[in-house]
Amino acid sequence: MSPKTCIWKGANGKAYDFYIYALPCRFDPGQVGNYIYARRNDRRLWVPIYIGEGDLAERSSLTQHHRRECIQSKGATHFHCHRNPRREHRLSEEADLLERYTNALHPRGCNRKK
Repeated sequence: MSPKTCIWKGANGKAYDFYIYALPCRFDPGQVGNYIYARRNDRRLWVPIYIGEGDLAERSSLTQHHRRECIQSKGATHFHCHRNPRREHRLSEEADLLERYTNALHPRGCNRKK
């Protein structure tokens, strides 16, 4: 069975299609992309807890993630991701999503302002 998908829209209006995986999940190394740790709220809507980019095998492992304590404390239940091979595109997408979903920023979320 294929994973479900979720569309996250950036501040610029661009739609990004993410696959949804329940935690814990595993990926083969060398698959780079964008990702979102998320949970559902009382209305069953997705709430971003942390938005990032990088090697999906490393980033999906909460034991290795540099913000793991915060992500766990905010109740992340799912890992949303998609491949994105070009670093400049990943960074642009990450910034676009963080501009729209400011609730992913500390203290409500786990991202730090850059």
